[in-house]
Amino acid sequence: MKNLGILLSGRGSNFEVIARNVQAGRIPARIAIVIANREEAPGLARAREMGLKALCIPSRGKDRDAFDQELAGALRASEVDLVCLAGFMRVLGPTLIRDFPGRILNIHPALLPAFPGANAQKQALEYGVKFTGCTVHIVDEGVDTGPIVCQAVVPVLDEDAVETLSARILAEEHRIYTEAICLMLEDRIEIAGRRVRIRP
Repeated sequence: MKNLGILLSGRGSNFEVIARNVQAGRIPARIAIVIANREEAPGLARAREMGLKALCIPSRGKDRDAFDQELAGALRASEVDLVCLAGFMRVLGPTLIRDFPGRILNIHPALLPAFPGANAQKQALEYGVKFTGCTVHIVDEGVDTGPIVCQAVVPVLDEDAVETLSARILAEEHRIYTEAICLMLEDRIEIAGRRVRIRP
């Protein structure tokens, strides 16, 4: 069985969904380690409550390469096959990405390449788009620029605020992240340039 490593910085709602789907057998893997870069992250406490191996590797004040080397060491020590970012609010550097080439997934609350970076839901509202959504992509050395595995579309309603739009996007995130993880674990992903083909 393959091992997942989860990286988070905050509440970890995507982590919780992944963990529940692992427990229910919907994701054919085990969570080998959960790592937060903030000790106060609610997701870290939740992982410990669930009996998972969970640790904090603080990022504040650290050189990015040194931090990435610490992360990579912890992931390797837990024999992680696939790394899943679940609200991890730090850009990964080339050290970690090269250690896990094509094996790091991220979920972003917009239809990439639109609205990369922080506050994507606010960006969508301010721009006035009629549809936005979420994207699971393979992490590369850019910010939200890696090949796209799955996307889901969410309509933007006239009465939407950031909170209401975010809640509807989050529901789709929970659905497609599990789908993307399963595709990766089943080796059904084929990358050709920027395009991801899904093998039957």
